[in-house]
Amino acid sequence: MKPSFFLSCALYLSICLICFLSSAESIYAGEVRKAAKAGTWYPADSATLRKDIDRLTRSARKTQIHIPATKKLKALILPHAGYAYSGWTAAHAVFVLPGKKFSKVILMGPDHYIGFRNGAVSDVSAYETPLGSAKLHPDAATLRTGSSIFRAIPASDHAEHSLEMVLLFLQSYIENLRLIPVVVGPTNIAKFADTLEGIWDENSLLVVSSDLSHFLSYDIAVERDRETIQWITELDASKLLKSENRACGTIPISVLIYLARRHHWQPMLLHYSNSGDTSGDRSRVVGYAAIAFFGDQRMQENTDVKSYLNEEQGRVLVKLARQTILAELGKAVPPNESESVKSSLTESCYQAHCGTFVTLKIDGQLRGCIGNLTATEPISEGVRTNAINAAFRDPRFSPLTEQELAKVEIEVSILSEPQPLEYSDADDLINKLRVNIDGVIIRKGHASATFLPQVWEQLPAAEEFLSHLCMKAGLPAETWRNTKIEVLTYQVQYFEEHK
Repeated sequence: MKPSFFLSCALYLSICLICFLSSAESIYAGEVRKAAKAGTWYPADSATLRKDIDRLTRSARKTQIHIPATKKLKALILPHAGYAYSGWTAAHAVFVLPGKKFSKVILMGPDHYIGFRNGAVSDVSAYETPLGSAKLHPDAATLRTGSSIFRAIPASDHAEHSLEMVLLFLQSYIENLRLIPVVVGPTNIAKFADTLEGIWDENSLLVVSSDLSHFLSYDIAVERDRETIQWITELDASKLLKSENRACGTIPISVLIYLARRHHWQPMLLHYSNSGDTSGDRSRVVGYAAIAFFGDQRMQENTDVKSYLNEEQGRVLVKLARQTILAELGKAVPPNESESVKSSLTESCYQAHCGTFVTLKIDGQLRGCIGNLTATEPISEGVRTNAINAAFRDPRFSPLTEQELAKVEIEVSILSEPQPLEYSDADDLINKLRVNIDGVIIRKGHASATFLPQVWEQLPAAEEFLSHLCMKAGLPAETWRNTKIEVLTYQVQYFEEHK
């Protein structure tokens, strides 16, 4: 049995090698990397492909979100499955790409087939697809020759789909594309990112190709993917790297997060779906997200948060939070109340993307508080998600009971986009923080934590506020005084329940 088994393996490998060598000419004809998935994962005919991308783009525009003109696009995460599955989400890049000019596009995707460390950078002159030829930027050669962690791996070019599938959308939306293709294996994240930064300029675009969770049931996948998206938008690579089945592009996403934290890029979810939404089969799905990263912008001035919602709209969100918790407990919501909230949520203001928090208190004491700091989803969906998380998934408390809900007071907070706070030393930091106005985020390495502005009521002295915030992050209380830490501030509009 054993000799026969090994002979079979040897024969199989020989056949694979022959197939690879015989196809090398078609893949690399004239030192141009030919499309490998045309005709299988997407149409090989250029006219048909353009019609498909136009159709997907029109569909994406139906769920378009508002992108303020002050935002400057720095990076994107896009999915790379067959267009029948992930094309709808990938097409949401149309919100941010058309009309933009970039000196170079660094396209990173994960290695699915070969198995190697660090980065593979193609040494061909161009990538060719049915949509035309994308010439490589000279800095592709700079990466290969200037660092030991990048090299050409032809076998990776031959097989890998993660770059090709995203490239088609980039070709559709960006004129005169100059490409730096990078396939990524296990690597030192910091060193990899530092090397990429050597070829970066202010007119570069970084694009990461990645799908999310693989082959989970629909509901489990949605829950897992939302958590993964939250980690990405909170720039928390450590959780991604420690968790299984979050994203096939965990490593290149972590490189992007490293750069985003260094340069204060702010992420925004453009769209989420999974293959169950497009194929109809919800038994084993793959998740997809389009996430944009922006820099050099301020969504709001760093003063008191502007009143985005009025009091009546705020009361609708508080009612939505309570009804969501009731439904999660299996309790019926009076039809008239449910319809009233449902009708109100059709207003466009509830579809705006903002960070949200839901806070629960009993007799003035905290009973749960969960939220997201950045605009991962529409306000209405953020309140629903965070109401459930605050009631049943805050690790500091046991799940809320029906009896407790009768005594709970609910507070909903709407956040402005966090902005970096520049300061010279501890005294300067104290002087720049504004009591009762600023929510504060601190980061040091993988440690991070935030306090909403409402916490100033319990900790009105800035020194005490910062010390408790450091301890919440798992850092020594005096870290803010002894070490330079990253500080971001945001403002909040919040609404309390009136019983």
